[in-house]
Amino acid sequence: MSRFVDRVVIHAAAGDGGNGVASVHREKFKPLGGPDGGNGGKGGDVVLVVDSQVHTLLDFHFRPHAAAGSGKGGQGGNRDGANGADLELRVPDGTVVLTPEGELVADLVGEGTRLIAAQGGRGGLGNASLASKARKAPGFALLGEPGEARDLVLELKSVADVGLLGFPSAGKSSLISVLSAAKPKIADYPFTTLVPNLGVITAGETVFTMADVPGLIPGAAEGKGLGLDFLRHIERCAVLVHVVDCATYEPGRDPLSDIDALEAELAQYTPSLADDLADRPRVVVLNKIDIPEAKDLAELVRSDVEARGLPVFEVSTASREGLRELTFALARVVEEYRASRPKQESTRIVLRPKALDDQGFTVEEDPGAPGGFIVRGERPERWIRQTDFNNDEAVGYLADRLARLGVEEVLVKMGAEPGCQVTIGDLVFDWEPTTPAGIAMTMTGRGTDARLEQNTRVGASERLAAKKARRLPGEYGEHDDEEDAEEDDE
Repeated sequence: MSRFVDRVVIHAAAGDGGNGVASVHREKFKPLGGPDGGNGGKGGDVVLVVDSQVHTLLDFHFRPHAAAGSGKGGQGGNRDGANGADLELRVPDGTVVLTPEGELVADLVGEGTRLIAAQGGRGGLGNASLASKARKAPGFALLGEPGEARDLVLELKSVADVGLLGFPSAGKSSLISVLSAAKPKIADYPFTTLVPNLGVITAGETVFTMADVPGLIPGAAEGKGLGLDFLRHIERCAVLVHVVDCATYEPGRDPLSDIDALEAELAQYTPSLADDLADRPRVVVLNKIDIPEAKDLAELVRSDVEARGLPVFEVSTASREGLRELTFALARVVEEYRASRPKQESTRIVLRPKALDDQGFTVEEDPGAPGGFIVRGERPERWIRQTDFNNDEAVGYLADRLARLGVEEVLVKMGAEPGCQVTIGDLVFDWEPTTPAGIAMTMTGRGTDARLEQNTRVGASERLAAKKARRLPGEYGEHDDEEDAEEDDE
């Protein structure tokens, strides 16, 4: 049996970038022909694509994890690694993408609309791309960046011009079945319709769509009776139609009280899209007038409903009385709503250049480490992820990049002292301003940096280890006994 799923949580993981490679060209009579390490490939993206042939989010309900392919590592001979394959996820038209906290990410409407849900990591540079006048044969390469991983909420909000609202068994499914080619399930018990049904209706030269929203009850805006799962499907509707059952035998029910109850739920519901439901046009349909008692009741309350400024139509889905007038009236309201809406324009590319004095990073004091600092910024954190800390030359290259960016200068201005704790991204280290940019490099072996070996200062981690060692009970006790013996001899 098919299922309709209109809300899922997906875990999108983009592919990691491939690592660059450190390689030296070798051939006969030419053992050192220069660096020829290739770059790593880019990781694949996870992309959401609107497909008109998809009508439910059921696939993501059973397979919520989506991972794109990772890029391949570079090779010698200036051969770059292959890029990872993108993963395209087909979603229905009208899918809204939210963060787990409820923040709107994108509203996917229109065939072919694309959204990169998770960005693939960039590939690392090989040593051929890192060669320069000062470092002609780098003995290191950059690592590929990890791909982005995000949790996203996908909600399907039906794309319809007219939304039918009403209590259970008010005749909404019967109405859409006679006005369009839709074939919803129809029965004489409440909550027969459990999923929204869409139908296409033609009135003259106007073509519009109608959504049959499952029955609402008091408290639906608070989630009672799965009300929130149903109300989201009317957020895009141009016209809201109250379908009122004039032949109900339930005590305490009458057309005016039904309309008041539905309007109260609409007022309490907060849509995730920007538009407010209070501004949408309303139409009241008094249904089931083929029953004599219902026709009398419809004629009795018609004037009261019209006094509220709402258009009223008396219809019967059994005898099809009043359906033609209702169809053309809805077409006129839909056309007016479309004309009042601003014309949709294609997305414009907006260029926002950064200010000339924008350093691209910030430095703040570390509240968890007295005397420590935290460096935040896209570039410093990306450089940390790209560095192989098992290679001293790569570490020296990172120090040069941070110095050229101005990180060391800012640390000095903020009172940083050699040996203080500095945090960049996931890396915590003892800062030593011993490798500033501009110092002439000493030619050493590949993969080494002589500047890093000049540091003889005891770091914070070593001082902490020595402090813990001095606090051991055995060593402390023996030391005290020796001091006491020397004092007795004197």
